[in-house]
Amino acid sequence: MNSTVTTRATEIVLPGEVEPDGLQVRVRDLPAPAEGQVVLRMDATGVSFAEQQMRLGKYYDQPPFPFVPGYDVVGTVTATGPGVDPALKGRRFAAVIKIGGWASHLLVEAGDLVPVPDEVDAAAAETVAVNGVTAWQMLHRTAKVRAGGTIVVLGANGGVGSILVQLARHAGITVIGTASARHHETVRELGAIPIDYRHPDMYQQIRELAPEGVDAVFDHVGGPGLVESWRLLRRGGTLVNYGTASSKNDKGNAALPVLKLFGRLLVWNYLPNGKSAHFYNFWAGRRRLAAFRARLSSDLAQVLRLVADGIVTPRIAARVPLTDAAGALALAESRTVFGKVVIVPEA
Repeated sequence: MNSTVTTRATEIVLPGEVEPDGLQVRVRDLPAPAEGQVVLRMDATGVSFAEQQMRLGKYYDQPPFPFVPGYDVVGTVTATGPGVDPALKGRRFAAVIKIGGWASHLLVEAGDLVPVPDEVDAAAAETVAVNGVTAWQMLHRTAKVRAGGTIVVLGANGGVGSILVQLARHAGITVIGTASARHHETVRELGAIPIDYRHPDMYQQIRELAPEGVDAVFDHVGGPGLVESWRLLRRGGTLVNYGTASSKNDKGNAALPVLKLFGRLLVWNYLPNGKSAHFYNFWAGRRRLAAFRARLSSDLAQVLRLVADGIVTPRIAARVPLTDAAGALALAESRTVFGKVVIVPEA
């Protein structure tokens, strides 16, 4: 039977452009799930760069304040709405939802659910929900780097970067990864050659390691350094940009840095050097919803299988209780951690 029972939910609300300690906690009754929906009890959610930008009102398509952040979530179905198989109840799934994950319980479209293998910990699965799909699609769908190639991963200690390194190494690709000096040993353990991103000659050091150029650069920073990333490519190489971290704290229109970036990438694609430049958009193709969901489910399933098999090890920086989401956000923004800050239910 489908559920008509309401569920009490604790939610973290982002009321406006506030410091992390300005987040608010509210408790409300969720309505019964509607047609095609389920109630998901949160087992793990997380802090990504998207929420950090949303706090500043700088995520390019965020909803108006106030809202509940939380880009992805792993949870257990506790109730199903009309048109949803009741057998989903009690099973664990991951979902990428853009907002709403920072809650003890939430309503999710059943079509967005991706099964999580029993042997994969909820926090580990959450760590690769968005980050793993992003890394997989950039490497295998956008750049299409083959075994024997060489790539550069900026921020190899980050949520996406650390998974990208592991996926690339598993595919037989050499990785040069930038990170602060304190994270070099861990980057080395992941299988990448570490380079200090603070070093004034960082790009020259990369060129010395790959004098003929690299097959792909994965750049989440944007800004002036994007030109240097482009110059690192060999003929036929691919630049994949997936963010504008360098402009995070800039004042003014949040869309402007992205529009400038789009313009630059577009121009580069017309240069006669065989190189290509792409902006990776997780949500590209969502207008064809069935195809988008099938692709996401397939790619996430492959990443989760690699986690289950011990080939990819999600890097969890900390597990923080839901009601201390402010502390989780502040920790993620401190840029002192390796991996992803995960929000979990109260003890």
